[in-house]
Amino acid sequence: MLNEPSLDELIKKADSRYTLVVVAAKRARVLTEQNRQGVLVPTTKPVTQALEEIANNKVRFKVLKQGPK
Repeated sequence: MLNEPSLDELIKKADSRYTLVVVAAKRARVLTEQNRQGVLVPTTKPVTQALEEIANNKVRFKVLKQGPK
């Protein structure tokens, strides 16, 4: 089983693994909610889709003192 995108590729997008996990979780939660409302048709798992979007620079975030927003 090949992990795409790779962790090495993803860690370049965030300042830490913690930030990466928080951003991916928040995006996956949005995708899940959109799926429940019938906005999106699921093609992949929400976390996988969130990580792919982060790798492709489709998700933007700022790191603040309180944490990623």
